[in-house]
Amino acid sequence: MIGAIAGDIIGSVYEHRPIKTKNFPLFHPQCRFTDDTVLTVAVAEAILAGRSYFETMRDLGRRYPGAGYGGSFMGWLFSDDPSPYNSWGNGSAMRVSPVGFAFSSEEEVIREARKTAEITHNHPEGIKGAQATALAVFSARTGRDKESMRVEIMERFGYNMNRTVEEIRPAYSFDISCQGTVPEAIIAFLDSESWEDAVRNAVSLGGDSDTLACIAGSIAEAFYGGVPGEIREKAFMHLTPDLRQTVEKFMDEYGSTAR
Repeated sequence: MIGAIAGDIIGSVYEHRPIKTKNFPLFHPQCRFTDDTVLTVAVAEAILAGRSYFETMRDLGRRYPGAGYGGSFMGWLFSDDPSPYNSWGNGSAMRVSPVGFAFSSEEEVIREARKTAEITHNHPEGIKGAQATALAVFSARTGRDKESMRVEIMERFGYNMNRTVEEIRPAYSFDISCQGTVPEAIIAFLDSESWEDAVRNAVSLGGDSDTLACIAGSIAEAFYGGVPGEIREKAFMHLTPDLRQTVEKFMDEYGSTAR
């Protein structure tokens, strides 16, 4: 899951200043972890502790109120009586990667991904985005090749996967929907040659950069067998002690890959 977090941190500075190039410094002086990281860690913590996603996400989210949540999620987070708000936003997809690492069958991954999503993002597209992301991580972790992953995501979820980063980039713009983020992030991975290349592809699309890089980075971590050591350590340096402790514990328990 450090691949998701490193992607979030790297992409954070370009979220509102989109770029259309792969040539950029990986760790800009102003980069930071965002809500993508906080909620990814919350999902991991829930899995480790056997707690509900609802309780853990509320507890950790409230600990980091300035992480950059969307307005609807912020309302849910601090509500006295929170309910799902039928969101199709990409927040369900950016936080789900620990599910792809922790569970041992496609059925479990699909079921748990739904659980992580539906506490807030109970719109069909919100659930589908989480499931597609988690399944991509699981498929990469368990040795599927890229072409079979492309076909499975396309056939199972109905996303248009017959595109390349070069084809998407010119007309692509900021998009917070699952349906406008998840397939593009997966394609950024599919068109990559390494973990770093996947994240550079994602950021270069010029959209919701931290979330695109978070999703692509999580899949790339599983496929390529981890995150390069220097990048991993720089990402850890941006985390608070409690977030880092959970990430390290999760990685000790579940690792990055079974390839």
